[in-house]
Amino acid sequence: MSLFKLSQFRRQSIQLTQRISNSIRNHGTSSDNAIRIVEVGPRDGLQNEPKYVETDVKIEFINRLSKVGFQNIEVTSFVSPKWIPQFKDSSEVFQRIEKDDSISYPVLVPNIKGFEAAIAGGVKEIAIFAAASETFSQKNINCSIEESINRFRVVAEAAKKANVKIRGYVSTVVGCPYEGPIQPTAVAKVTEDLLKLGCYEISLGDTIGVGSIAAMNKMLIEVKTIAKPQQLAIHCHNTYGQALPNILCALNHDIRVIDSAVSGLGGCPYAKGASGNVPTEDVIYMLNGLGLHTGIDLPELVMIGRFICSYLGRKSESKVTLALGDSKPSVKHDHVHHHDHSHSHSH
Repeated sequence: MSLFKLSQFRRQSIQLTQRISNSIRNHGTSSDNAIRIVEVGPRDGLQNEPKYVETDVKIEFINRLSKVGFQNIEVTSFVSPKWIPQFKDSSEVFQRIEKDDSISYPVLVPNIKGFEAAIAGGVKEIAIFAAASETFSQKNINCSIEESINRFRVVAEAAKKANVKIRGYVSTVVGCPYEGPIQPTAVAKVTEDLLKLGCYEISLGDTIGVGSIAAMNKMLIEVKTIAKPQQLAIHCHNTYGQALPNILCALNHDIRVIDSAVSGLGGCPYAKGASGNVPTEDVIYMLNGLGLHTGIDLPELVMIGRFICSYLGRKSESKVTLALGDSKPSVKHDHVHHHDHSHSHSH
C-alpha cells in the first residue's frame, strides 16, 4: 500500500470512528442507540457440526438463550435430513422449546415442503435465502440465482397468506469461494428481489469471512440505493478476523441489526478453512464499549457458550470467553470482569 493510500485510509478510519462516536453521543439512549442481535447459534452455528447434537441438548441450549435478553433466536432449519442430518429433529425441537412471547424464533426453510412442515409445527417467522454469486448458488442449491428467487416466490406467497413474517438472507455479499470478489450491484439486485418477495429484513452475509472494511463499505453504499438501513442486517463470518471491523462499518451505515453465534459456532462447508460466525460475546463486548445497548446479559451468555462448547468437545472461538479462562464472569458498567485477579501476567 502506498503512503498516500495509507494516509487516506487512516483519515477515513478516523472519520468512521468519529462518526460512530458522534452518533452515539447525539442519540443518548434513543432507539438509534439500541442494537438488535439475531442469535443464529442453534441453526447456522450447529448446521455443519460433524457431531450430532441430541434433541434435549438443542432444546436446553435454546431455552437458556431465551433467558438472557435476545429478541430473535434462529432455532433450526426445516430441511431434508438427507441434506442436513443435524436438523432431522427440527419439528420436535421447535415444538418443545419454552417460547417467550417477547422473542421471535425464526426457522430457515429451503422450499415449500419445508415451509409446510414449519407451519404445521406452529412457526411464525421463516428465513429464506439467495446468493449474490451465481456459482455459489449452483453449488449450494443446484440452481441459478433467478431460479432460487422464483422457487421462493411460492413460499413467500404462502407465508403472506398464513400471516408469517419473512426474513431474507443474501450470502457471499463480498466474496465467493469460486468467483472471488462479488460486484456490489449483484448484491443490490438480490436484496431488491428478496424485498419484493415480502421480506421485512435482509441479512447481508459475508459467508466465507473474506470481507474487508473497504469491500463492505462499497457493498453497503450500493445496497443502500435500493434499501433503507432499517431493512438491513449484517451477518459476518470471522475467517480472517475481520468480522468486528466489518460490523463497525455496518454501524457507520446506520445498520442496527447484527447476526452472530454464541462462541463463534458454525462455518461454511464450501470454503476451506472458513471458521465460524462472529462470536456473539465479542460483538456485545464491542457494542458495550461503544455505549450501544443490546439488552443481553453478557456473563450469562459466556456460561451458555461454555455449556455448548463443552458438549461439542471444542474450545470457544470467543476472545471474551478465552480471556476469562475458567473464572466466573461478572458485570460492572456493562463490561465483563474476572472475579479472580490473583494471576499475574507477563507481557
